[in-house]
Amino acid sequence: MGQRFRLSDIVGRFGGELIGDGEITVSRVATLASAEPTDISFLSSGKYRQQLEHSRAGAFILGKNDHDATEKPRIVCDNPYVYFARVSSFLNPAPSAEPGIHPSAVVHEDALIHPSASIGPYCCIGSNARIGENSVLGASCVIGENVAIGSNVRLYAGVSVYQGCIIGNDCIIHSGAVIGADGFGIAMDQGKWLKIPQIGKVLIGNDVEIGANTTIDRGALDDTIIEEGVKIDNQVQVAHNVVIGAHTAIAGCTGIAGSTKIGRYCKIGGSGMILGHLHIVDHVDISAGTMITKSIEAPGAYTSIYPFAPHREWLRNTAHLRHLNELAEKVRQLGKDIEALERKKS
Repeated sequence: MGQRFRLSDIVGRFGGELIGDGEITVSRVATLASAEPTDISFLSSGKYRQQLEHSRAGAFILGKNDHDATEKPRIVCDNPYVYFARVSSFLNPAPSAEPGIHPSAVVHEDALIHPSASIGPYCCIGSNARIGENSVLGASCVIGENVAIGSNVRLYAGVSVYQGCIIGNDCIIHSGAVIGADGFGIAMDQGKWLKIPQIGKVLIGNDVEIGANTTIDRGALDDTIIEEGVKIDNQVQVAHNVVIGAHTAIAGCTGIAGSTKIGRYCKIGGSGMILGHLHIVDHVDISAGTMITKSIEAPGAYTSIYPFAPHREWLRNTAHLRHLNELAEKVRQLGKDIEALERKKS
């Protein structure tokens, strides 16, 4: 069991209104259904209120509308989900790492590593690379020459950062991510593909999180840019020269083609596909599975996925879709015929 904290201490740190016994202690955040008496749980949607009534949690995080939904100790706040996230981070800090360089790591003599940084087993760090204060590199990370990594950055095992890329402060990059591989630049020359050198970099701002096995390609000429606060899920492909605006969130298996610019505070659902050389303004929500083929010039929600249905029904609907153009032409002709009939009557 982890360290236990009083509710009064949690409210003192994060605010909110404490109702009930502030001396009760909790050590873990859990769901309403699985919580035990030493856990704190939360209710962020009314559809789970019945679970609240039967939950064994010792305390709850509730919204103001659910102020009196239980008699157990509770913290009432404006946004229970955000409050839960803060409490969960507090109760589950990142694993600590001892400063220093593991004996098996290979570090170029020109690399600059802050004494408080932790370099794990079998890491390889190139010439003139810079690793900032309190940053942690897990086992087998590969850091290319002239890479700059800021302070309080955590790279989990097996992350590769190619030459010249820059990573800001307070970033998290998960295992298997590749930052700065060549973009897919090729030109047809006399029946053969000719590789176009990718000479830009990847620039990553502060407080960015990048999921496992995500790949962010370096720019062809200009840089690929990930602005501050961006959150990218697992297995996302970001192509060369893409710009992703601050605080945008991108779910897993999304693909973004080259030179597209995505605005600030956008949300892209899983398996979204965005074609190249497009511009998407700030505050755009793209539904899961949607393909974006044109630039988006107005904020709002966009969806293109065809709704699922039983297979036979889907086949019938798809067959109709194939003939939409013919149907539209018939409707236009029918309109002309009706107009002609009306003229005759008049």
